[in-house]
Amino acid sequence: MKKSKKLLALLLSLAMIVGLAACGGGGGTTETPSGNSETPGNVETTPGNSETPGGEAATDPDSISDTMTSEDGKFQVAFVTDVGQLKDKSFNQGTFDGVKLYAAANGLSYKYYQPANANEATDDDRYDAMKAAVDGGAEVVVCAGFLQEAALRKAAIDFPEVPFVFIDGYPLTEDPENPDSPILTNVAAIAFKEEQAGYLAGYAAVKDGFTKLGFSGGGGGTNPACCRFGYGYVQGANDAAKELGTTVEMNYSWQYGATFSGSTELQTMISGWYANGTEIVFACGGSMFQSIAAAASANDKYVIGVDVDQSGESDYVVTSAMKGLSDAVQWAVGHVYDGTFSEIGGVATSLGVENNSVALPTADSSWRFETFTVEEYEALYQQMLDGSLVVDADYEKLESTEWSNLTLNVI
Repeated sequence: MKKSKKLLALLLSLAMIVGLAACGGGGGTTETPSGNSETPGNVETTPGNSETPGGEAATDPDSISDTMTSEDGKFQVAFVTDVGQLKDKSFNQGTFDGVKLYAAANGLSYKYYQPANANEATDDDRYDAMKAAVDGGAEVVVCAGFLQEAALRKAAIDFPEVPFVFIDGYPLTEDPENPDSPILTNVAAIAFKEEQAGYLAGYAAVKDGFTKLGFSGGGGGTNPACCRFGYGYVQGANDAAKELGTTVEMNYSWQYGATFSGSTELQTMISGWYANGTEIVFACGGSMFQSIAAAASANDKYVIGVDVDQSGESDYVVTSAMKGLSDAVQWAVGHVYDGTFSEIGGVATSLGVENNSVALPTADSSWRFETFTVEEYEALYQQMLDGSLVVDADYEKLESTEWSNLTLNVI
């Protein structure tokens, strides 16, 4: 793969263009599980790790049908999708892969439910999907995305005997206006340290010679997961630039990403970035990837994928900032069926490098850096693992962080 490289300058200056929506969103602080040796650990940094939580060989999720029939008309493991497409090659698909893999490995029936009205789905639409899952016999309901919060709260209260898994979520109180109200213990909140994955991607890109970067995020700047990805990406790019003594420029935007969908407007914006010199864009928002990858292809520029390894989707993908969606789902659902859901229900679980739950893909077919090596990446990963490198998760600091020669332009 041929990359357009620029001469390295001597001074550090990170220029950013931030979209119309400011960083925000709720979610509170999540904590890493302690003392649990069974936390998920299957985000692959090397090929060959393909075991389910039960120790059986995992089946390729793509070989498992998205739909199935059930003899009794009931479906035990249910998935309620986030906005965007089920087969988005990213967040929804990665989460559903975990549902299918666990169900297939354990002889369980499964079904996905997409809220009505697609990207315009309301809280009532999401609740109706959750209720349909419960009415359909669900023994556990996996819900993807922070937008599920209000509907999930109502469903968890209405169906207290049903365990729910809230992916990219946080503990829910019965009364959202009263943080001291009881925590809903039938909701397991599973989040990730996306700032670590974003850091790895930003650092690697700059070390590989990219000096004009972009970040295009989903959720309009209110999705905590995307905000953490973006803030980590900036920190990684900045630290690599410091080490190299180079100048890095970055376009940073939440525009056209509110519904995590591809659009002509998004593709046009990214094409404009590329035409003006941007070399690589972190596509951080589900189906937004399609528009950004199309812009990259048209301009012979490059993309960083998100959530799962997206190298198979485009030759212009250099790497992907992955998180272990599939493995986390299998781990959480496993707690339902081994009778230990009470250990994770009502608890904030945050998964990162210590759980091998965030990473860049290192398989030969996925590693497309030209000068940054797998060995350098593994050394960086080890620094995170041993605590000598700590990535800040507080994305509210994005505009106030005092880095040398940082220029932040808000438009």
